Amino acid sequence: MNDTIAAISTALGVGAISIIRVSGEDAINIVNSIFKGEDLTKQPSHTIHYGYITDKNKKADEVLISIMKAPKTFTTEDIVEINCHGGVVTTNQILEILLDKGVRLAEPGEFTKRAFLNGRIDLTQAESVIDLVNAKTEIAKDMALKGLIGNIYDLVKRLRDEILKILSNIAVNIDYPEYQDEEEITRELIGKKIKDYKTKIETIISNAKEGRIIKEGIKTLIIGKPNVGKSSLLNKLINEEKAIVTEIAGTTRDIVEGKVILDGIELSIIDTAGIRDTKNKIEKIGVEKTKKLIPEADLILFLLNNNEQISSNELDLLKKTSHKNVIVIINKIDLKEKINPKELKNYPIIRMSVLNNEGISDLKNKIKELFNLEQIQTQDLTYLSNARQLSIFNEILDIIESIQLSIKNNITIDMIEIDLKRIWILLGEVIGETFNDQIINEMFKNFCLGK
Repeated sequence: MNDTIAAISTALGVGAISIIRVSGEDAINIVNSIFKGEDLTKQPSHTIHYGYITDKNKKADEVLISIMKAPKTFTTEDIVEINCHGGVVTTNQILEILLDKGVRLAEPGEFTKRAFLNGRIDLTQAESVIDLVNAKTEIAKDMALKGLIGNIYDLVKRLRDEILKILSNIAVNIDYPEYQDEEEITRELIGKKIKDYKTKIETIISNAKEGRIIKEGIKTLIIGKPNVGKSSLLNKLINEEKAIVTEIAGTTRDIVEGKVILDGIELSIIDTAGIRDTKNKIEKIGVEKTKKLIPEADLILFLLNNNEQISSNELDLLKKTSHKNVIVIINKIDLKEKINPKELKNYPIIRMSVLNNEGISDLKNKIKELFNLEQIQTQDLTYLSNARQLSIFNEILDIIESIQLSIKNNITIDMIEIDLKRIWILLGEVIGETFNDQIINEMFKNFCLGK
C-alpha cells in the first residue's frame, strides 16, 4: 500500500485518447521526472498541464497531465493521469517508461481496493463500481449507482446500529443490574425485535432475486422437439437472422444465443438442439447440451406444434421443467389444431404463429408478468448486488431462526447475546467494517486493470 502503482485505465486499442493512471506517494515526482513541461511538483491540485512524456530525452508522446493531490482523490493518495494519444504502441510505451522508473503495475481492481482500504468508499460501494462498469442496461446502471451512492450501506448500517443498541443494553443489564435508566432486555423483548429484523432480512433476500435479474438478466431457454419453430422464435425475438432456419428437422445441433432488452431487462435467449431420440452423434451431443442447460435457466419457452398431438416424450420433458418458470408456446396456430390443451392446464400458454409474427407481443407481455418487470421498473432499486452479500444475509437469517428457537427454549440472554454479536459482525462484513483479507483480495481480482 506504500508503493506507487500504474495501469492503463482505458480500453487498449485504436482510439483518440488513452489514459494511464498513477497512484501513490511518489506519483507526482515520478511522472514529473519523465515530463517535459511545467514542474508538476509545484502545481496546485486538480489542474491539467500540457507537455511531452520523454524517454532518455527523446519525446515519446504529446500529452495532457492531470494532477490530483491527496486526500481529495479516488484512492485518497496522490493521483496523476496521463492523457496520451490512443493506440497500443504509444500507450504501452508510456506505461513501460513508468515501470522503468520504479512504478509497480497495478493488480486488477487495486485502485478501487486502495479507495476501500483508505476509507474513501465502503465495500458495497466498491462492489457497485464493477457492477457499474459491467452494466448492460439502463436499469442495471441505475441499480449500480444506488449502491455507489451508498444506499446499500445506509440500509445495512441502520440494521447494524439497531443490533448494537440491543447488545449495549444487554451488557449494561448484566454488568450493572442496579442501573435503572437503561431498558431491561428480556427474552420477550428480544423475540419481538428479532421478529422485526427477520421480516426486514427476508424482504432484502427476496428483493435480491430481482436485483440478480436486473444485473444478470433472464437466462431464457427455448426447447422443444425438432422443427417446432425454436430457431424462428429466436430470430423474431432478437429481430435478427441469428439461427439457421430450414424445413429439415435437426438443423440446430448446438446452442445459438441472442440477446434482447425487454423493459430494461436483458433476456439472454438460447436456441437449443431439438430434443428427440437420434443416432446422429453430433445431434446427440446437442440434445445432451440442451438437457444440461435446463437447471441453469431462469425461464423456459417450451414450444409445441399446434398441428401435432403432444407426445409422451414432450410431456416427460415438460414435467422435468415444472420447478422452473415455464411458458408453453403452441406454435403454428395457422394450421389445423390437433393438440389437447387439457394436458397443459398447469402452465401459462401463449398461442403463436411465429412464421406470421402472431403472438410475439403476447409472449413478451407474459414474460413481463411472470417476472414482475413493470414493478421492478417503478420500485426502489436498493438491492444486494452480488452473491457474497446474499450469502451473508442468508447466514444471518439462519442465525435469527436459531435465536427464535433459543427464546422458545428459555435459553439465557447471555447465550442469545453470542448470536446477536455474530449478526452484528456479519452485517459489518457486508459493508466492509469487518472483513477477511483473503475474501477482499479474491473479490478485487474480478475487477479490470486500471480500475
